[in-house]
Amino acid sequence: MFLSCTKAAQWRRLVLIGLALFLLPRLGQAHVLDVDLSKLSRTDIVLTYLRVGFTHILPLGLDHILFVVSLYLLEPRVRAVLWQVTAFTVAHSITLGLAIYGLIAPPAALVEPIIALSILFVALENIIIARLNPWRLAVVFGFGLIHGMGFASALTSVGLPRASFLESLIAFNVGVELGQVSVILLLYLLIGRWFATKPWYKQRIVIPASVAIGLIAAYWTVARIFFPA
Repeated sequence: MFLSCTKAAQWRRLVLIGLALFLLPRLGQAHVLDVDLSKLSRTDIVLTYLRVGFTHILPLGLDHILFVVSLYLLEPRVRAVLWQVTAFTVAHSITLGLAIYGLIAPPAALVEPIIALSILFVALENIIIARLNPWRLAVVFGFGLIHGMGFASALTSVGLPRASFLESLIAFNVGVELGQVSVILLLYLLIGRWFATKPWYKQRIVIPASVAIGLIAAYWTVARIFFPA
């Protein structure tokens, strides 16, 4: 009886969190750079874009956060997570650079739904498979290419100073990585450190959390296809 009540309480909390996130499908899609870059030193410009990259993940990048959370949940060992994040980082760095330099110009109407689908895919995979498979690295790399286009869209909306173009681009990318690493560290402190080795970790944490994330991602997919911003 006690376990049933505990599980019910866990599901209620997940539903409440899911509803809150459900109402925020467009959180963080726009950035405002409220500084005059012409009055800043090169170092200050780099720090400004470092901050823009970080805030694109925390707190503004809810979709990217949920993708990283989904990657972490299935196998929360640090080494396994680092392999996935490395593949994701390399991939999104490629498309971010290509898009910013104008070599590719993917439409946001296509990129944003695919980003949502990538979250849904990983969430469903967490529910279905029993353990992390090596081929997930290839999947994460492919989705990283798509997420990089999303990062590029956000950075393009802010703009890059011509005098410090490359430095600002690198600083933004580093800021994104610091944001992702921060998410992983938070997950470790909140979940991995305490529950990752428990026999009920999959049933009580991975599956409920992945169901909630999957529902949110499914909603975003539909919203971004039929009601694009």
